[in-house]
Amino acid sequence: MQHPERVTELLLKIGAVQISVSKPFVWTSGVTAPIYCDLRKLYGHPRERARIADALTDLIRRSAIMPEGIAGTATAAIGWAALVAERLDLPFAYVRPMAKEHGTRKRVEGDLPKGKRILVIEDLLSTAGSAVATVAALREECAADVSDVVAIFSYELPVAFVNARRCRVRLSPLTTISAVLALDRAEGGLTDAARLEVQLFLKDPEGWTVGHTKTARGLHAVALNRMELLVSEGHINPADPAMRHMHDWSAYWRNVRE
Repeated sequence: MQHPERVTELLLKIGAVQISVSKPFVWTSGVTAPIYCDLRKLYGHPRERARIADALTDLIRRSAIMPEGIAGTATAAIGWAALVAERLDLPFAYVRPMAKEHGTRKRVEGDLPKGKRILVIEDLLSTAGSAVATVAALREECAADVSDVVAIFSYELPVAFVNARRCRVRLSPLTTISAVLALDRAEGGLTDAARLEVQLFLKDPEGWTVGHTKTARGLHAVALNRMELLVSEGHINPADPAMRHMHDWSAYWRNVRE
């Protein structure tokens, strides 16, 4: 069951993906967002948990590089990495966000073979910061050859792809926010206003976050983002004389935000 549509349906079915514009969520990274994906809920659903583990395993088996070990990011992906490693009969380890201050003071917990191909399992990808840190620890402590990160869900934020390129790894999620929005559109779940806010967030997470601090700069940032999206979708003609003053404000606020 590696098809994105089926994985997306499963996540929506158990309520793992939530969207709230009036009461936005704060992510671990500090980003304020109208969407939140709580994949830990999957652990409480045995049938769905098994289907996701099977989908991750199938995705890896179909990949060009077969790993010689599996590593999971702590803490949310430890369970998924263990389930996948069991199905593939491979060594398993998990990677701490920072080295412990006692004992061996390692970040990589487990007995992975040195200098081998290791695949990283992540539950979800936002900025890909934890995945990239995990890859760095594996390369440093295990001399691992790491080229791939497999995840359940991705927000598809541009910064994630930038971080992945810098770290020289490929990101492969089972499903994405685009798939969630496409399925929701087909089922008519979100209002147009809510869908617009999610699109604005995905276009500029920092601007959306600042905009919801209710500062003057934030309010103008939100207005600018909305205006740019409406123009890009053809709802507003930028050549209209009435838009002339908006061009001046757009340039000003772009400079302020940069």
